[in-house]
Amino acid sequence: MPVEEATISVMDRGFLFGDGIYEVVPVFGNKLLRAKGHLDRLKNSLSRISLQNPCSDEEWMQIFIGLLERNAGDDRAIYLQISRGAYAKRDLAIKTEYPPTIFAMVLHVTPPDIEVVSAGISVITVDDFRWHACDIKSTSLVANVMLKQQATAAGVDDAILIRNGMLSEGTASNVFVVKDGVLSTPPTGHELLPGITRDLVIEIAKNNAILVEQRDIKAAELLDADEIWMTSSTREIAPVIQLNGEVVGSGKAGDMWKRVVDMYQEHKRLLRVGKVI
Repeated sequence: MPVEEATISVMDRGFLFGDGIYEVVPVFGNKLLRAKGHLDRLKNSLSRISLQNPCSDEEWMQIFIGLLERNAGDDRAIYLQISRGAYAKRDLAIKTEYPPTIFAMVLHVTPPDIEVVSAGISVITVDDFRWHACDIKSTSLVANVMLKQQATAAGVDDAILIRNGMLSEGTASNVFVVKDGVLSTPPTGHELLPGITRDLVIEIAKNNAILVEQRDIKAAELLDADEIWMTSSTREIAPVIQLNGEVVGSGKAGDMWKRVVDMYQEHKRLLRVGKVI
């Protein structure tokens, strides 16, 4: 139905408590990018908040395909949100007799202009004051909104989050650092969201003889990096050219970024024609 006609109860726990999880699945040429990875992460998020998965993988795929058939286009994304449902009264206690609320829609996406992206972005580092369960793709994003606002107030594009002197992630992206030909990114765990694009970038790099390390990265290493990238499903791979007002590397998109972004675009092309998943 048109989004203007869709309704959800004001008693829904997603609205009252942010008690829910979500996924965003990119779609290229009617092909879902890493559908299994997104569904696996969905199941992890549901399990972490003790909410039973309301559908099997096959049922979710049927829902996604139905949405795409009703919302034609080329580059799109499926937004899926599941909350714990609407209770009769506002109560923090979980009651299993209430069914979850499932909401899904298709977002139309403008493909990134590589020339524009290659101009790079400016970021600042900020203190990561979020909770210790960032591996849950939760709808409770007020902390991320506050951190993003710090970047906006500083007149830059985004923020890189630092927790106890160590790099965690961006406000809605994973972060990669290039130094002396080695591509590094923080390991997965409860301190950051395991990005699907992050995993794909790692896979592409390894398959093309690029040395990749998943390790703890000190905030000080950002100051000496040859390149810094931020990755997400919608951003794809964005090069950071300025950090806290200082130039990163050469001050422009680096050679490794150019190499990996070309391979990422080729992966998208092959996905569109059904040669990869």
